[in-house]
Amino acid sequence: MSRAIPESAVRDARQSAPVFAALGDRTRLTLLTKLSSGTRFSIARLSKGSPLTRQAITKHLLVLEEVGLIRSVRQGRENLFELQPKRLDEARRTLEIISDQWDQALARLKTLVEE
Repeated sequence: MSRAIPESAVRDARQSAPVFAALGDRTRLTLLTKLSSGTRFSIARLSKGSPLTRQAITKHLLVLEEVGLIRSVRQGRENLFELQPKRLDEARRTLEIISDQWDQALARLKTLVEE
């Protein structure tokens, strides 16, 4: 017996796919971790201690910004980057829905096997 997946869950998963793709890169995940402190960072601060150039860091930041995980704020002559937790929370909720669906499917399977 198959259970229909709610259309809203499918829509949420589709909307979160770009976020998961962006987080699949180690450099972007590292940048996001730094930004999760709640502090705004310049490219100079984000690239400090990294083997990557500022140009490479900028490209990664643009990917994160395009999917809504961060935003840049102009302050004087430089851009400062900050985390946008709402988009991360939406992706987390999508994972929770998927996890619940798997738990339900496994419970059904267990019931079927034990009968």
